[in-house]
Amino acid sequence: MINKPRAESLVTELLTIPGKSGEEADVAQAIIGHLQSLDVPGMEVAFDTANMRIPFGGNCGNLIVKLPGTHGRTREARRMFMAHLDTVPICVGCQPVKKGNVIRSSADTGLGADDRAGAATLLTALVEIVEKKLPHPPLTFLWCVQEEVGLMGARHVDIASLNNPAMAFNFDGGSPSAMTLGATGAYRLTIHITGVPAHAGVHPERGVSAIAVAALAVASLKKDGWHGLILKGKNKGTSNVGIFRAGDATNVVTESAMLRAEVRSHSPSFRKRILDAYKKAFAAAAKVVRNEKKQSGSVKFDVSLDYDSFALKEATPAVKVASAAVKAMKMEPQYKISNGGLDANWMNAHGIPTVSFGCGQHDIHTTDEWLDLKEYFGACELAVRLATSGS
Repeated sequence: MINKPRAESLVTELLTIPGKSGEEADVAQAIIGHLQSLDVPGMEVAFDTANMRIPFGGNCGNLIVKLPGTHGRTREARRMFMAHLDTVPICVGCQPVKKGNVIRSSADTGLGADDRAGAATLLTALVEIVEKKLPHPPLTFLWCVQEEVGLMGARHVDIASLNNPAMAFNFDGGSPSAMTLGATGAYRLTIHITGVPAHAGVHPERGVSAIAVAALAVASLKKDGWHGLILKGKNKGTSNVGIFRAGDATNVVTESAMLRAEVRSHSPSFRKRILDAYKKAFAAAAKVVRNEKKQSGSVKFDVSLDYDSFALKEATPAVKVASAAVKAMKMEPQYKISNGGLDANWMNAHGIPTVSFGCGQHDIHTTDEWLDLKEYFGACELAVRLATSGS
């Protein structure tokens, strides 16, 4: 059994610290403060330089803590535990208040349990293992930065500094008995449309409206089933245009527009088909919108892979270890495939099989967010079991 009052105190402390994406240093330092009180021979505590590789920068890299294996288990395969430090902006100013077995924010903010509960789960497990002198294989604890803005910390982690873990366990949202074994992949699109400006009242016929091009393209995507939920035969995916910026006056035929969109599918080949549908729709719309001189606009796509899809088999050693630990807690493992991205996407891409669990977070990214303490304590106990059980 874990020390529940301490586990509750740790998560409450981390919830109160502002730390949106790129501003996680204070949260990391709070964790380090607790680690400094531990007497662990050979423990390594360091930041990597992920923030120097992340396009947005950031005030710290990923926090990495490594423990050598205990006597008799030093040669076992290393295991890694991970969670992310950042929260979304709506959680800044959180004031956690406990009522019964639930913690909410008393302020008009999100709670930030996504993923301070995960960060506290790792810290609680580490302290429990050290304090109780529990036998364990070599362990790595990874607190990632900037998960909420594209899994950036996990994407740009210094892999060599992790010391080659054979498997990893990621603690994020949901129930601790729900094991996420796979997740979708996604492209991020920035679409630039260039038209021809003109006075909208005097000579609109001389202009080529970038807004008209965008509107026709998105309408075509929706009409043909390539926007929103996408079902084409046995193939399934999603896409969304989420940002649209254009123009600053009603009396000007808008010369330029910028759209940002995403494309998701578990199938890499179908994801590419959706992307191609976007490119064709915008190219076709650009040809349709012409001025009196038969001039048309142009379209430029900037496409990046946010994260690739993955799916672990039940026979994978990481899945078998995870299932055994969940069953040891008298729970039945629930295997899930996620339609969202996780830090585990990049860990699996880096060659580290990673299973994800929840820590009791609910209604995340909203002001209604709440933390189920019973589930959070279960996640802490699960992390201890995963770190100390046999393979």
